Amino acid sequence: MDARNYTPIDETSIRYDGWRIVVVCFLLATFGWGLGFYGQSVYVAELQRLHGWPASLISSGTTFFYLFGAALVAFVSEAIKAFGPRNCLIAGTFAMAAAAISIGQVREPWQLYLANAVLAFGWAGTSLGIITNTLGLWFDRKRGMAISLALNGASFGGIVGTPLLIAAIGHFGFSGAMTVSAVVMVALMVPVILLCVGRPPLLADIGAVDAVDAPSPRQIRARAFRDIGFLSVSSAFALVLFAQVGFIVHLISFLDSVIGRERAAVAVALLTAMAVVGRVLFSFVIDRMNQRLASSLSFVSQAIALLIVINVHNDYVLIAACALFGFSVGNLITLPALIVQREFDPRSFGVLVSLITAINQITYAFGPGVVGLLRDLSGSYALPFYACIAVELTAAVMVMIRRRR
Repeated sequence: MDARNYTPIDETSIRYDGWRIVVVCFLLATFGWGLGFYGQSVYVAELQRLHGWPASLISSGTTFFYLFGAALVAFVSEAIKAFGPRNCLIAGTFAMAAAAISIGQVREPWQLYLANAVLAFGWAGTSLGIITNTLGLWFDRKRGMAISLALNGASFGGIVGTPLLIAAIGHFGFSGAMTVSAVVMVALMVPVILLCVGRPPLLADIGAVDAVDAPSPRQIRARAFRDIGFLSVSSAFALVLFAQVGFIVHLISFLDSVIGRERAAVAVALLTAMAVVGRVLFSFVIDRMNQRLASSLSFVSQAIALLIVINVHNDYVLIAACALFGFSVGNLITLPALIVQREFDPRSFGVLVSLITAINQITYAFGPGVVGLLRDLSGSYALPFYACIAVELTAAVMVMIRRRR
């Protein structure tokens, strides 16, 4: 292909096809996080209520889901190259729908693990790795903005998904609500993907030609593990997401006994709403900020919120603390990709984002299980939440370690 015949794409134009892909990824993230991430807190509470299983047992199923999902997420970049973004997005949609139905049918502990295995495939096909890699095929200069806007769907999944899921459970029962969620997802997402997601623009093809001499995915991964800049980013975000996921998965169970199920749902909705506010506000300035420092301050703010949650049991203060915690939630899934884009070879973006997502997921997979185990051993959530504070503060220091120039 002759690059001299290539006409530059105006990514700022509202008519650019890439913005349709952003909408698709926004909707995909809404279902992906609504059923695969924020939904976990609902599953823990409902399975405890229905079967009386201990929190550690149910949380270990969540840990298995994240671990198996991490093994799949690491190869999302290669899957998109092999099968194309449209096929991968449709496959992810059907996998997530099948997982939702499976979770609603769980009657025995072994079935929980099987359902979480299916959920791992759905998560790999609807979450951060596939969204960032897909948008990377349509955007270059506006990639950060596109990712930030699309990932607002993750927060929207918590704002709308959790209250709707709880309301549907009250109306249809747990099994019926999960089936309805699956039907709605397939009925909406499959037509949208077929209509909007086509062949990536010419820019992606030229990039492939320019990258003939680029290192292979295996070489990129090997070099990343020898790069202090990559290790500091991946380790810091892995630790903080360990604490964040552990806290969020158990949030409804904790708040249920303190302020009641209805206000607990409000707190989760506000937490995710603030994630949208935080990400939108950051999107205007993040390209001009020290992104590592912004990450460190975000970690500290979450630690402060956790300290308030542990020690103050006033309804309104607890809800406000959840809002403070949520202000950074959205940015913590956006910032790693932006740091990778700024500090590393653009040709390595897809592989490195998939790798850092997998590393983070392997680590935070243990968050729900560890929090549940510490809760069972101590009899309250104070000990595990204090442990989360220590992890957050450690990550705040680690993320400031940079690679040598």
